[in-house]
Amino acid sequence: MKLSVLIPVYNEAATIATVIKAVRAVVLPAGMTREIVVVNDGSTDATARELEKFYGDPLVRIFHQPSNRGKADALRRAIREASGDLLLVQDADLEYDPSEYPKLLAPLLAGKADVVYGSRFLGVIRRMEGINRWANEVSNATFRLLYGQKFTDINTCFKLFRAADIKGMTIISDHFAFETEVTAKLVRGGSRILEVPIAYEARSVAQGKKINWIRALAMYGAIIRFRFQR
Repeated sequence: MKLSVLIPVYNEAATIATVIKAVRAVVLPAGMTREIVVVNDGSTDATARELEKFYGDPLVRIFHQPSNRGKADALRRAIREASGDLLLVQDADLEYDPSEYPKLLAPLLAGKADVVYGSRFLGVIRRMEGINRWANEVSNATFRLLYGQKFTDINTCFKLFRAADIKGMTIISDHFAFETEVTAKLVRGGSRILEVPIAYEARSVAQGKKINWIRALAMYGAIIRFRFQR
């Protein structure tokens, strides 16, 4: 079995090499291989130069978008390019720790779930601003109300899918609304989604966090939109 780790990256020159090295170092279950699919989404800093360090690495596949098109578009590209049986999303910063992959893999490999999310709110959260915590809680409450499914963290980056489930899905959202659209469609399609606790180290805007209120509202709107859209 093969795991594809999908890393959309935009202006993360300070962290991308560290993240890739951490993903390479994860101890996977016996018999599982890996590939790292990096999509450079039109970065304007030194990200491309940092990625050059991994040219020739057989585990790392790097693709460059000609311009910045947003996280959702970068993930659509990564999903198309991935060749693994399982696909796991990893941010290019250091908010999520790759060493926690075994926590996500275990229940899916045991047949207890079709999809696994790493929940920040079941685990440990460091330095998340109060307004961001509140926005996540409102999103989770709205999702529970509209879909009848109890989730603690629909907006988590750490999402583990079976390739067959996610490659067959048409994803139309932009930017961070990828998270809510995918969750809505998985639930409506009957997928068993299990949450496991993870640790999360939040970044500030000054440190490079890219979500803003316009994109956050789009994420929230997608909860409602995909509940009623056929």
